[in-house]
Amino acid sequence: MDISIVVPLYNEAESLPELTVWIERVMAANKFSYEIIFVNDGSTDDSWQVIESLAAKNPAVKGVAFRRNYGKSPALNTGFARAQGDVVITMDADLQDSPDEIPELYRMITADGYDLVSGYKQKRYDPLSKTIPTKLFNATARKVTGIKNLHDFNCGLKAYRNKVVKHIEVYGDMHRYIPYLAKLAGFTRIGEKVVHHQARKYGKTKFGLDRFVNGYLDLATLWFTGKFGGKPMHFFGLLGSLMFVLGFIAVAVVGFVKLYNMHHGNHYTLVTDSPYFYLSLTLMLLGSQLFLAGFVGELVARNSPRRNDYEIDSEINL
Repeated sequence: MDISIVVPLYNEAESLPELTVWIERVMAANKFSYEIIFVNDGSTDDSWQVIESLAAKNPAVKGVAFRRNYGKSPALNTGFARAQGDVVITMDADLQDSPDEIPELYRMITADGYDLVSGYKQKRYDPLSKTIPTKLFNATARKVTGIKNLHDFNCGLKAYRNKVVKHIEVYGDMHRYIPYLAKLAGFTRIGEKVVHHQARKYGKTKFGLDRFVNGYLDLATLWFTGKFGGKPMHFFGLLGSLMFVLGFIAVAVVGFVKLYNMHHGNHYTLVTDSPYFYLSLTLMLLGSQLFLAGFVGELVARNSPRRNDYEIDSEINL
């Protein structure tokens, strides 16, 4: 099979028939073998009934229905697990992503050798309340992830080599960082394509400012686990050691100053009267706790059943 199209959706009953007809037209024009996997994320409208009727007309249409709303990441992960095409395309169900982009995305994966191609909605039809946070978010994501060539991490229109989606796990709200997840899994050939963005035709946007805040927290989580997940002592141990050493030096300085003044007959105060003494002790205590946290993290990592699971790309005569 050439292409699997994964479409996560929540309350998009009105747009599904039009989207399906559009995809079918593009697939027929390019003679692609394909499947459309709709993942109904606990919709409260008639989305599932519409999917059932579409599947009855076209056997390439498949569907998965969640019992309740879990979010876009679980929906994508579920679709990825079921995708059989050589190239996997993801797109939103609200008709803001154009299926006409699919042939070129497919070509970039199969001919140009990319592992992942992300869409870039250079000209958007969203309100400023969405576009400004999006620009700030993408600038931060480029800096932290090191993927400098992507301008729109959260674009729903993406293309993947099949083995990419089989080797990443999308959970929580991590769908915003699928390119970074792919990079951490060793798929570094990541490209971008400027795609057409259409104004929403039906329904209403699911975007909220809470996603903007949570996005930065998720980015920090991915950065930390990607860099120190297998070696927590390198983070906690180093930071704890620095804090302990600084605290110890500060205590020594406070004690030395008192002894110096005593020896030369100068006025001096008790060590415990100095606020620097308590700040120094706090640094030493925090440093010790962080160092011990590193030890605990190493014990957890050492006893993980996946500690020696490595992504092997190929083998010869083994």
